[in-house]
Amino acid sequence: MVGGMSGKDRPCRETTLICYKSTHRLFRAQNNARDYIENYTAFSVHCKNLDRAWIITMTLEEIRGQENTMENADRVQSAGAALEELLVAAKKQDYLTVGVYESAKVMNVDPDSVAFCVLATDEEYECDIALQIHFTLIQAFCFDNDINVVRVNDIERLADLVSADETGEPKDAHCILVTSPSANPWKDPALDKLSLFCEESRSVYDWVPTITLPER
Repeated sequence: MVGGMSGKDRPCRETTLICYKSTHRLFRAQNNARDYIENYTAFSVHCKNLDRAWIITMTLEEIRGQENTMENADRVQSAGAALEELLVAAKKQDYLTVGVYESAKVMNVDPDSVAFCVLATDEEYECDIALQIHFTLIQAFCFDNDINVVRVNDIERLADLVSADETGEPKDAHCILVTSPSANPWKDPALDKLSLFCEESRSVYDWVPTITLPER
């Protein structure tokens, strides 16, 4: 007997220690596994929440983007209708100047009489260097004199609105000025709408906004 334990008892004690250690390792392994599962579950839930938040955020951004696109389309459509009304009313009052050279003369002689400017072109004239130079000069004049200026891509539709001249020939509708007597400025609701449209466009750095006229 050694230390109160016989040789027969020693293997039992060693076996007990081995079992204890194995049980302890198993217990630790179970705890680690439990912690891993809990942490993984928490992480998965966190990721799912992030994904859900991201999806919600993206969905809201898409909705806002669609709303902004629809709102902008409505603004442009409303501006197109206002421009048509303005041109028809100004024509009746004889407040229209049609043509690039005719408009340049008015700008040089009586710039204060210019209330609104419309520049028009289409694919046929996009590469016309002389016309583009005139447009650049007219735009610069409008900027310097606080005159609202817009572009229209349907020159044929615009020419129909201002009609032909006295000889029956179509007018040069590349530039149209709406004029108003300096002493007694002309007031028109459509002109006010277009002025607001141009002001809103400039606030988003669109200095010469493009307007689409209503279809025939």
